[in-house]
Amino acid sequence: MSGVNPAIEPVRIGVIGGSGLYQMAGLEDVKEIDVTTPFGAPSDKFVVGTLEGTRVAFLARHGRGHRLMPTELPFRANIYALKTLGVERIISASAVGSMQERYAPTDIVIPDQFFDRTRGRTSTFFGDGIVAHITFSHPVCADLGRQIAESGEAVPAVKIHRGGTYLCMEGPAFSTLAESRVYRQWGMDVIGMTNLQEAKLAREAEICYATMALVTDYDCWHPDHDAVTVDMVIEYLNKNADNAQEIIRRTVTNLANQPRTCKCGSALKHAILTRPEAVSTETKQRLSAIIGKYLDA
Repeated sequence: MSGVNPAIEPVRIGVIGGSGLYQMAGLEDVKEIDVTTPFGAPSDKFVVGTLEGTRVAFLARHGRGHRLMPTELPFRANIYALKTLGVERIISASAVGSMQERYAPTDIVIPDQFFDRTRGRTSTFFGDGIVAHITFSHPVCADLGRQIAESGEAVPAVKIHRGGTYLCMEGPAFSTLAESRVYRQWGMDVIGMTNLQEAKLAREAEICYATMALVTDYDCWHPDHDAVTVDMVIEYLNKNADNAQEIIRRTVTNLANQPRTCKCGSALKHAILTRPEAVSTETKQRLSAIIGKYLDA
């Protein structure tokens, strides 16, 4: 079973910060919370505080100090822990490479599609005696994505792009030139290593999910790629982190006390195929935060 102090006030908005976004500015009344899950420990402690009057839980995706590679991330533990905290919406920030000339470094893309190029990563809470098939044709919560985009468009220093496809690659090495050229031919827009698994698990957990893809560089396809230095990428990361925090602050403010009207909150309603009597008590308890409202332990 997950371990959360029942006295902790439920948190409705979660923020997952990627490369360059290791903390959340502006949080007040901050507490660090350890959450245990049936899937092990999350990437780090959750930093829970009040942002513009709304309780928010922040998680450094790679751990403080950037200790975890994309292939090492405890995706299930991260999303399960957010669910147990009461989170209904996840704003994910992630550094990406641009696959198209129109997405320049420091631009922010709010993708509405994902393309999977990972290998063997666990992307589901189900299995081991229970089967579910979620609908995933539209992997991003359109309502949350719109809110983030509108918040970003209100920040003069930021160029926001709505829509597009995030190609999730395995890593940790970046693409070969041949791969990068193929991805461009496929029509991919940005490339990263982390967000697809989060999106799938958030959908299973009935949590709204949207990505802020923070462009730090053109992938190796670009003729000026060799002119990019580590110092330049870090400079772009820092600028993106500042912009991302302002967008998150505005988004949280706009979402305050706004009920969900999307279908994310009922994603499992018709997805579980296993007959209730065939699901073991152990499995029901292990997945209680996910399936509890459909299957009693």
